[in-house]
Amino acid sequence: MAEQFLDPFAVWKNAYDKTEAKWNEVLHETMQKEAFSEWLGQVQNAYLQYQQLVQKTTDNYLKQVNLPTRDEISNVASLIINLEEKVENLDQKIEDELLGNSASAEINKLKTSINKLDKKLDSILKAVQIPFETVPSSRLKITKKIRILKNLKIDIINNFMLGVDINDNC
Repeated sequence: MAEQFLDPFAVWKNAYDKTEAKWNEVLHETMQKEAFSEWLGQVQNAYLQYQQLVQKTTDNYLKQVNLPTRDEISNVASLIINLEEKVENLDQKIEDELLGNSASAEINKLKTSINKLDKKLDSILKAVQIPFETVPSSRLKITKKIRILKNLKIDIINNFMLGVDINDNC
């Protein structure tokens, strides 16, 4: 005959299975009752009241030792972020204003100088255009000068469009 040894793990597993099944039934029945739900709600309310008490106590302590609370720190952080955004916006506006004014002022100066040159060229062209019948010998010279002045006028306008400074060409 083979001797049977007592297996402690088998005994422990058997006891665990039986007690777990019984506890499962008891807890399941208890959780199904409305009294359990009411009790659980009371526990939750008590925990929330405890949390509020700890929060108030902590806030009062922090005020007494002159330290900021978490809410105060987060408010200051959000104010700092908003302030940084406003400073960046103002910086951008100032930068745009400075660059915009100097560029537009330079463009306006160029426009006025081109208008002055255009008027001068027009007056020169009017002065040069004499009736050719009266002076037939100088007709070729005057025609060449008119072409040169017209080309100069076109060159000035093209340089303006390309952004070339007029004073550089003189």
